[in-house]
Amino acid sequence: MTRKKVLVTGGAGFIGGNFVQYMVNKYKEYDIYNLDLLTYAGDLTKHRDIETKENYHFVKADIANRDTIIPLFEKEKFDYVVHFAAESHVDRSITDPGVFVQTNVLGTQVLLEASKQVGVTKFIHVSTDEVYGELDFDPTTFFTEETSLQPNSPYSASKASSDLLVRAYHETYDLPINITRCSNNYGPYHFPEKLIPLTISRVLNDQNVPVYGDGKNIRDWLHVIDHCAAIDLVMHMGLNGEVYNVGGHNERTNLEVVKAIISTLGKSEDLIEFVKDRLGHDKRYAIDPTKLEQLGWKPTYTFETGIAHTIQWYLDNKKWLEQIISGEYQNYFEKQYSM
Repeated sequence: MTRKKVLVTGGAGFIGGNFVQYMVNKYKEYDIYNLDLLTYAGDLTKHRDIETKENYHFVKADIANRDTIIPLFEKEKFDYVVHFAAESHVDRSITDPGVFVQTNVLGTQVLLEASKQVGVTKFIHVSTDEVYGELDFDPTTFFTEETSLQPNSPYSASKASSDLLVRAYHETYDLPINITRCSNNYGPYHFPEKLIPLTISRVLNDQNVPVYGDGKNIRDWLHVIDHCAAIDLVMHMGLNGEVYNVGGHNERTNLEVVKAIISTLGKSEDLIEFVKDRLGHDKRYAIDPTKLEQLGWKPTYTFETGIAHTIQWYLDNKKWLEQIISGEYQNYFEKQYSM
């Protein structure tokens, strides 16, 4: 029986990295290819436990480089492409939007073209609820797959653009695709520029925790392992051409999240420092995942169990956090993979 080949782009990042580990360990009959350019947030140290496994392969490449990507697809003939690779930090997109267009839009188009040329079984595009814009604070309103796209930041606009390209390749060229749109993820190996790992790292060091505005912006929190299970299901069972929202049913204000972490770590709320709100800061995101639940998925983590698990993981992996903050992780590729 021919082994299936699964290409995971952005597999050195947070969500993609967790998905690579999930797939390598669950599907020993699949060859999992981790493709990543190893930009500032690309961390291969998280894969130390799997990098010697026969079904794990790493490729360093830029998804926007057509001269690299097309020959790679022609050589390997991937069966599935699970596309995580993206510039994803909203603050960075406000500072330098062009990088986001290059990676998130042009890079996606190159991958789609390569997938079309070799005839992949399915292209799974991992997107975000931010493409829908924002909701008001009415707790009865939710994003559905039918909600119009109204992105408010350069990051979310670049993701919405890539979503539309994926749809266009399906409609025009009959490329088999699914698009997933997730709420805010959290869990192990999260790069410490995002709210939860930033708060944990700063509280552990008794440093002030910056909170935008009044901290009342609401997000729906999804544990990354629940997200991995959702993408696995969509990859194997998702109906061709469909969009699936992935939400955790865990709405919290940013301030509630920060206070929960401070309380769990036994520190003082005096560490909270309110700072000037960022530009275009969406009020609330909340997802209705009914369509995905009808496919057979439900989140296993509540916010309480998930945040406790995440905090404990960071306490157990202080060395990983320290090397990320210090930048030492960036030398790992050269040490491990250089000839």
